[in-house]
Amino acid sequence: MSQQRNKVRIIAGDYRRRLLPFPDSEGLRPTPDRVRETLFNWLGQDMAGRRCLDLFAGSGALGFEAASRRARQVVMVEKSRKVADSLRQNKALLGAASIDVVGMDALMYLKTVHQAFDVIFLDPPYGSDLLIQVLPLLGGLLSEDGVIYFEARQWPGLEGFELLRRDKAGAVHYGLARRARASAETRSLSNDITG
Repeated sequence: MSQQRNKVRIIAGDYRRRLLPFPDSEGLRPTPDRVRETLFNWLGQDMAGRRCLDLFAGSGALGFEAASRRARQVVMVEKSRKVADSLRQNKALLGAASIDVVGMDALMYLKTVHQAFDVIFLDPPYGSDLLIQVLPLLGGLLSEDGVIYFEARQWPGLEGFELLRRDKAGAVHYGLARRARASAETRSLSNDITG
């Protein structure tokens, strides 16, 4: 089934097959169905208990999909007021209590948030350098077994992260990564010594 113009289809879960509208906005392009299917095959179909951050929410395709699959919490961060309002309307339409919409710049949000997430979705506007800017800020926001998902035109430098999965759809590179094991093991060893 192809997506209708300015509508995103939820693939699976509680809100399966629901079509959600989103406004015209520069650089706004939902993650395609096929890519989302692959991503949630990587993550596991059931997101129950997981806390998710959709940092450049846009249409909300990733965040709504996670909520549909019973994520415990989904925080959607969106800078555009018009797009954030649309996300709130779609949250209300679905009755999705697990979703929080934050109307804020992504970099500003990262400076103010004090909680850990199990999955962080990163799909910034193409042609921007936002992915490169936010990656170094994410290590402290990931839970112990947390992962980041990202989409980009070109592979970003993943210093401090270990790539778990990768694929390409058309011009879009996408992948799943976690904190590099060495840093996690060093932290664990440090805790053993000090504890």
